[in-house]
Amino acid sequence: MTLGSADSHAAPGRLTEHEARQRLEHERESRLAQLKAIDAAGVGQQAADDLLAAQRDSARRVLKEIDAAFERLADGTYGDCQGCGRAIPAERLEILPYTRHCVGCRRGAV
Repeated sequence: MTLGSADSHAAPGRLTEHEARQRLEHERESRLAQLKAIDAAGVGQQAADDLLAAQRDSARRVLKEIDAAFERLADGTYGDCQGCGRAIPAERLEILPYTRHCVGCRRGAV
């Protein structure tokens, strides 16, 4: 797993549980603000409506991924790739804290 102890400093290449939780909270707040802005944009032409709908769906999908990441954090599997079972590098978790896969497995899934 790529989490260090929450009570100590993280080892190189690891996130503490506190750091992971902060990153996930930041992502959640960003997506909720994005949804609020999309809803405030209102409606217009059909093309604009389609774009707003796509953006809304995307933000909601990411929110579900963030919720799932919080569940993995709670059950101790956060940071483990669901494809190969190896640790997801901390650098990847810093960029995409809700990811389920390492880069190799994600490339294979696409």
